Amino acid sequence: MNNIVILPILIPFIIGAILILFAKKHTVQRVISGVTAIGMLVISIYLAIYVYQNGITTLELGNWSAPFGIVLVADMFATLMLVLSSIVGVVCLFFAYQTISSEREKYYFYPFYFFLLTGVNGAFLTGDLFNLFVFFEVMLISSYVLIVMGGTKYQLRESVKYVVINVFASALFIIAIAYIYAVTGTFNMAHIAERVAELEQTGILNVIAVLLFIVFAMKGALFPLYFWLPRSYYGPPAAIAALFGGLLTKVGIYAIIRSFTLIFIHDPTFTHKGIIATIAGLTMFFGVLGAVSQFDFKRILSYHIISQVGYMVMGLGIYTRLAIAGAIFYIAHHIIVKSALFLFAGATQRITGTTDLKQMGGLLKTHPYLAWMFLIGALSLAGIPPLSGFFSKFPIILSGFEEGQYVISGVALLVGLLTLFSMIKIFNYAFWGEPKHTEEQANFPVGKLLLPIVPLVALTIILGFAAEPVFQYSLQIADQIMDPSIYIESVLKE
Repeated sequence: MNNIVILPILIPFIIGAILILFAKKHTVQRVISGVTAIGMLVISIYLAIYVYQNGITTLELGNWSAPFGIVLVADMFATLMLVLSSIVGVVCLFFAYQTISSEREKYYFYPFYFFLLTGVNGAFLTGDLFNLFVFFEVMLISSYVLIVMGGTKYQLRESVKYVVINVFASALFIIAIAYIYAVTGTFNMAHIAERVAELEQTGILNVIAVLLFIVFAMKGALFPLYFWLPRSYYGPPAAIAALFGGLLTKVGIYAIIRSFTLIFIHDPTFTHKGIIATIAGLTMFFGVLGAVSQFDFKRILSYHIISQVGYMVMGLGIYTRLAIAGAIFYIAHHIIVKSALFLFAGATQRITGTTDLKQMGGLLKTHPYLAWMFLIGALSLAGIPPLSGFFSKFPIILSGFEEGQYVISGVALLVGLLTLFSMIKIFNYAFWGEPKHTEEQANFPVGKLLLPIVPLVALTIILGFAAEPVFQYSLQIADQIMDPSIYIESVLKE
């Protein structure tokens, strides 16, 4: 059964390579891609259930035992992320069928789509710090191709910042890995955690912790390293923007949570309650200010990615069982809702031909299903009960007040209010009022566009009404990742 752990990495990699051979046969590519994406979702769900019932599952590649060989580790946190990755992968792929142009399709859209999922899934499953770097690079190289696909001047200009910041982050990542290897003599994350617990060199460990935090903060778009994101995510087609907005920054956040619950737990007053909590508050505040100041549909959503990842990091900064569980719940909520909102932006753009809110209006009269479904996603993002946004934010903010973190908790409440303001602004400008679009646009059929988004909207409702069992699952994940000995013993077989 352990061999199933490698399938979420192996399948998209092999299929991506096969799809290159059918670059000019779009129908064949779509059939293969769709079947594969659904198959990956089924495998991810099965793996999550298996790990939930049987505990952490590891696979030692080539039968080289840890810490000497490469190890894949599927714990509850990793398998949850795999399921979320697969859901977004399926939905964005089927939305792309309706919206992606043949010009983009023929330039290897589908192969690089699956190569990106290979990197994302590998980052979730790897138990080795160097291989985390490798999977980051697989993900990023694929994203470089997808983000410029179509080759518009805007895409090419803005993606330069995206490439440069990530190349710099990758170089810094290698430096951080070299430092931690010099101190611990190993790349295996469980072994590093074991060695760090034995060391008394708090100073050098704090330096390495901050260095790795900077690397992951660049990839997760935390303050002040988020400047590349809003304009970079504005250029690509909606399906790609939704995939990036839903998944890519969460890989950085996953790496931060994994590192600072497994390895760097020697000085939480300095790392968690000091640096991480402060950065979380600043990220939330400046991200939402950017959203409030915009009058473009996609740019508002892009800035909200920044403000919302602040909540996830806030949970880690507070560093209690309740806060970590809330952060995990919030990651699940945000991946689902943010992907849906970007797809809604793509649907409205197909109807009106623009994302400028001042040129839009009256979509509620001509496309009511689109409007009301968007409103559900918007209210969920803002944290309005009984949707998933409320029940995922509540434990994080409650933990903040319980731990005496009044400033950041107050910022979190303010950010929620400003998020609601900016999302209602989109609704008022784009959907309310008199129609500003032509009769032909008013009759544009959106049923096929909405069909892939329906599962995401349904999920945010389900996660809200089933908040109790979902949060209990999040608490179990928090218990598992906050006790490093469970992970270490499972990997090193102690």
